[in-house]
Amino acid sequence: MTKALKILSKGLLSYDRNLDYLNHRQIIYRTVPTETPTVEHPWGRYYANGTYECYELFRSKAKINTYKSLKWHLLVLWYLNPSMNPDEFKDLAAVISEKSNGFTTFTVSKRLLEHVIYEVSMSDLEQPPKNRRRKVIFNVDCFLTPEEKLSITGLLCGRSKSVHEDDIYNAMLHINDTGEKITINKLAMYLNCSDRTIYRTMGNELKKEKELLNSEL
Repeated sequence: MTKALKILSKGLLSYDRNLDYLNHRQIIYRTVPTETPTVEHPWGRYYANGTYECYELFRSKAKINTYKSLKWHLLVLWYLNPSMNPDEFKDLAAVISEKSNGFTTFTVSKRLLEHVIYEVSMSDLEQPPKNRRRKVIFNVDCFLTPEEKLSITGLLCGRSKSVHEDDIYNAMLHINDTGEKITINKLAMYLNCSDRTIYRTMGNELKKEKELLNSEL
């Protein structure tokens, strides 16, 4: 478990999510990597080789839409809050899984919730949950517009000799934040590569995520 975990919840856009429960209980759902960045800027950090330590739950408009995603979110929340006892985790899981709170797009039955809580409780909470690699991380109090963030992401990630799924995913999030539809052409333009490279690199999971983000505009 990394030591430099901070509560970074104030002032964040909720996108109609009920974040009061998390904020009032000081539940951590965003982290700052402990790894030393390649370059540190006033607006944030750049990691040339990427970092897996950055967890930023609920930062985009995309909501939890599958059982797998729900389990991952709950696993990350318990990992980031190791002092949480089982009863507190059950209460948190109930809040996250309640559709009316704005975190999920589907109704989670009591039986399904009990099953996911059991699976998470059986996981090794000492090991970091699987995460996407991040190269560009913006500070929470960064006042750049979504367009400016997208431009910076494209400039820095476009320097790489090869484009990875993680680069595409980050570009997708920033395009989505601008309120624009994500297209292959836009991804290629911002990552300074060809459309063919995007098509070749995107896996099925990323393609589904693209459609999800576009459907929520």
